[in-house]
Amino acid sequence: MNRNQKTDLVKTLRSTFEDSASVVVVHCMGLTVAESTDLRTKMRNDNCAFKVTKNKITRLALKDTKYEHLTDMFNGPTAIGSSKDPVVAAKVLVDFAKENEKLVIIGGGLDEKSLSKTDVEALAKLPSLNDLRGKIVGLVQAPASKIARLINEPATKVLRTLSEKSKQQ
Repeated sequence: MNRNQKTDLVKTLRSTFEDSASVVVVHCMGLTVAESTDLRTKMRNDNCAFKVTKNKITRLALKDTKYEHLTDMFNGPTAIGSSKDPVVAAKVLVDFAKENEKLVIIGGGLDEKSLSKTDVEALAKLPSLNDLRGKIVGLVQAPASKIARLINEPATKVLRTLSEKSKQQ
């Protein structure tokens, strides 16, 4: 790999770090091609990124970013999972690590906060932003639909009463 390629790779990783709400650092030793493809597909389906990284290049890319505190985690065969949703990458990687012992969660970062392995696992248990948005929309719409039912109920009762009277005659 020549100098220009390394510079481009550092820029790409830096933009990944800058665009991500969370980053999860993992060690992946001995993943087969099928397992790696399966993991990448799961990550892609949930709008996440998964990259096997070179430690030295990653440390260079981390400088002057909000994830600079993760530098010490990059030893050994590392890879990163990242997403714009703070929960999704952690959720996918923790689920995959439960099924496959070749992937080990090391830690991660949520903006400027460093996360341990247990923090990442706790983060994975939280609902995603889309789930939370759906719940909020449901909560906001619930009172409006109840009010609409209450307004329509008296008219419905009158119609039922008239319908019953007409059937009796």
